[in-house]
Amino acid sequence: MEINEVDRMDLNRRTMKKLMGLIAFAILLYVGLHNTKLAAGALRYLLGLLAPFIIGGCFAFVLNVPMRFFEKQLFSSAQIASPKHLSRTRRVVSLVLTLSVVLGVIVVVSFMVVPELYNSIAAIGRELTQASARAPQIFDDLAAKLPMFENELMQMKDSFLNVDWQSLITIVVGFLWNGNLLSSTVNIATSVANGVANTVIGLVFAVYILLQKETLGRQFRRLFYSFLPEKQVDRFLRTCSLTSVSFNRFLSGQCLEAFILGMMFFISMSIFKMPYALVIAALIGVTALIPIFGAFIGCFVGALLILIANPMKALWFVVLFLVLQQIEGNIIYPRVVGSSVGLPSIWVLAAVTLGASIAGVIGILVAIPVCSVIYTLLRESVRARIRERGIAEEKIV
Repeated sequence: MEINEVDRMDLNRRTMKKLMGLIAFAILLYVGLHNTKLAAGALRYLLGLLAPFIIGGCFAFVLNVPMRFFEKQLFSSAQIASPKHLSRTRRVVSLVLTLSVVLGVIVVVSFMVVPELYNSIAAIGRELTQASARAPQIFDDLAAKLPMFENELMQMKDSFLNVDWQSLITIVVGFLWNGNLLSSTVNIATSVANGVANTVIGLVFAVYILLQKETLGRQFRRLFYSFLPEKQVDRFLRTCSLTSVSFNRFLSGQCLEAFILGMMFFISMSIFKMPYALVIAALIGVTALIPIFGAFIGCFVGALLILIANPMKALWFVVLFLVLQQIEGNIIYPRVVGSSVGLPSIWVLAAVTLGASIAGVIGILVAIPVCSVIYTLLRESVRARIRERGIAEEKIV
């Protein structure tokens, strides 16, 4: 009887804790809904404080994929029988190789694209300057060819020649100075500086995470198991492991798909003898790491590069891009990325569409791995329930 009384007291304590937790959550939710601006400001402030660590965690998660490849493939034989200090050396060497490869790709693509892009923009500026100087002659030629519109063309010519460009520039500068552009420029500069600082701090934080990832994993597992029920922790850790595997496979599939797309553009542009084939193919391959829509950035820059060399080929390049993008988006991408994360092609397209509608580019990056985890957990749960209910396979197939 005493045992039952103790159990009843423990049950009442647990019930009261849950009840107090629900009451506290309800109060916070009520206050948040009635003070949305205050809650949004507090959330932005909290995210601002945690931004370097969130960025560092994202960097570490992405860089862990090639780093683990170097650890397993390049140092697999040395890992079998190596002292602890050699294991640490292997970790440092793998991290240095990973950072070198990523930085090397960025530098190579930048040196390939930036000078050509600068030359194209400068050429466009020169063409506009020359066109402005030739404008009166253009009006005269048009008036000679179209005598019925001679009066209108001469009026347009006089209006163009009588424009006080100095006064116009003064008005524009005064508008920009007296308007909100100066404060907006200061805000943008401050945001850029904060972004750069957060990125640098996040990169340093990511390096520490990658060097001590096993230690951090043990510490978090001890923390979870010491304060939370064991079954819930097991389920949570299994979901985290499945999520990690899905994201790693997604990144690997995304890199493979970007390489395939870049090769498709290089081969196609070489066949049609378009200029800057290697530069544009490399740029599209790098920007294609952003799912579905990233390659459009490469398309814009590529069309701008080709426009100066050959405007007609720039138009054909856009047509070629649209054709290859349809092939890549509807055939190659769902099969390559979908097979890498274990998600059927139809659900890859659905995940990308929903992710883009909900959270834009970030939603696209996150949607496929998240849907892969949900798909795997749901599939396992469905199979387990079917076995528990004893339903025959003939009814399902």
